[in-house]
Amino acid sequence: QVQLVESGGGLVQAGGSLRLSCAASGRAFSTDTMGWFRQAPGKEREFVAAINWSGTNTYYADSVKGRFTISRDGAKNTMYLQMNNLKPEDTADYYCAADYHSPALWGTLDTLNSWGQGRQVTVSS
Repeated sequence: QVQLVESGGGLVQAGGSLRLSCAASGRAFSTDTMGWFRQAPGKEREFVAAINWSGTNTYYADSVKGRFTISRDGAKNTMYLQMNNLKPEDTADYYCAADYHSPALWGTLDTLNSWGQGRQVTVSS
């Protein structure tokens, strides 16, 4: 039972930066893969990025590779998504998630063990 609380996000102009945080509680945090999905209204949920329990293995969707950086602070039980060079197509609700599957598999999953409430990211042109 992992509980996830998200913070950050907001509104920026194209080319700007935002940061999302996801604080986790529960004993499973240290061994779970964690990551982010996003969903725009009327659109399918899509994978963004994932990181393994030790922070040594990361995986990114092609659409965000080179612009977004996922990281994890075990001491604070917190995962971060640094989003740079944001584009209008990045506009969506971003959801923190935790699961036991490896980061490379996350783009194929339809269900995961734990979800945060979501944070809005809006990028204006």
